[in-house]
Amino acid sequence: MTDTADFAPRDFPDDFSKPAGWLSATEIAVARAQLPILYVDAVPVRVDEAGDVIAVGLLLRATESGHMTRALVSGRVMYHERIRDALLRHIEKDLGPVALPLIPASPQPFTVAEYFPIPGITSYHDPRQHAVSLAYVVPVRGDCHPQHNALDLTWVTPEEAISTEVLAEMQGGQDVLLRQALAHVGRLI
Repeated sequence: MTDTADFAPRDFPDDFSKPAGWLSATEIAVARAQLPILYVDAVPVRVDEAGDVIAVGLLLRATESGHMTRALVSGRVMYHERIRDALLRHIEKDLGPVALPLIPASPQPFTVAEYFPIPGITSYHDPRQHAVSLAYVVPVRGDCHPQHNALDLTWVTPEEAISTEVLAEMQGGQDVLLRQALAHVGRLI
């Protein structure tokens, strides 16, 4: 044991004009061009008294080109942010402040999805970046309403969620992620 400790220099600015961990548009563009970015994906579900999934929440979003797509809750993990906090923040951002998500005491993802800017390397594609996403099934028990850039929130049965019509409305491999989530909770037929 030594009687002194060496501390690394502070790796975040003293400027608190933006929350810690937030990057400017230029900074995130540079980071996306050079590094994989960590994300969380959440499949919001409703469960019955026995804990069985009875409904899946799918967001309706408009792409930059104006196409309507179905999507899961998804977003970046910020610097110095715990995974559980990132899940809570993104669920609140997309489903509202009273969604009341049930994050497990030990959040373990059901899969890790690796998104590449070039299609075909994996089932997941994000033209903006190479991203690694920890994916979770998250029960919500509160009142959910689409927020932020989500236009609508639709609750469907697990059987409806894996229908050809619904899966065709999803992009970037989120259809694969949804099927994996439902398989993980024993609801894939």
